[in-house]
Amino acid sequence: MPPLREPHPDARTGRHVVHTLHVHLVFVTKYRRNTLTGTMLTRAEEVIWEVCLGFETDLKQFDGEQDHVHLLVHYPPKVQLSELVSSRRLRQEYDSHVRRHLRGGHFWSGSYFAGSCGRAPLTVVKQYIENLQRPV
Repeated sequence: MPPLREPHPDARTGRHVVHTLHVHLVFVTKYRRNTLTGTMLTRAEEVIWEVCLGFETDLKQFDGEQDHVHLLVHYPPKVQLSELVSSRRLRQEYDSHVRRHLRGGHFWSGSYFAGSCGRAPLTVVKQYIENLQRPV
């Protein structure tokens, strides 16, 4: 019998799944306005940590600038990525500051970037799949 492979350190298991899903998310402020301050980014990170805990996800990395934030999130397959970020609590805490930069009451742009992050480059995965021995 061949030896068992060591599991990947980020591998998580569910009832019927083993997964290592990571996503790089970028959220921009509405109209790319320079709304975020250092204090707001610190609080945004805390809020996003709490949101991630509620979705059983791990926030691996967070940072941002005046008009956008980047997140690296390890998540289970059952999570909808678009639900991970909520600006409601951040807006409530900084309402007077944010209101000067908003139109229509929206903090974040309706658009965002989501890029998958895997262990192997796509070329390696494609090559692996191409080399599988399909039964005849």
